[in-house]
Amino acid sequence: MTERKPAGASVGSWVEFQIRRAQERGEFDNLRGHGKPIRDLYEPHDELWWVKRKLRRENVSVVPPALQVRRDLERVRELIPQQRSEAQVRRLVEEINERILAVNRGTTAGPATSLMPLDVEGVVREWRDARPSDA
Repeated sequence: MTERKPAGASVGSWVEFQIRRAQERGEFDNLRGHGKPIRDLYEPHDELWWVKRKLRRENVSVVPPALQVRRDLERVRELIPQQRSEAQVRRLVEEINERILAVNRGTTAGPATSLMPLDVEGVVREWRDARPSDA
């Protein structure tokens, strides 16, 4: 426990005195991070810095559902040509359609979605037409 501040000493001088004594005792030697730059020192102040750092550290992404379903749809469109059977194409399209419908029904906050479910038969037809005739 630290000593009490003498009655005539200012708070600032008393604190400085305490710091000097701790330095002389070596209490600040070998501190974690010694000699390393202070991270984000020159970044603008952000009250939620600790939340953002935690999300980055935990590799968590918070994307509004309407934007996430758009990303998912792009990924499905990339995967469709790689499928080997109509059943696989249908499964992909039906799954993304379910997600699109769920987002369209449930989005009450964040950006709105204007996506419509894909035409399963039309996508299958395009997939079939794009395949080589000997496949």
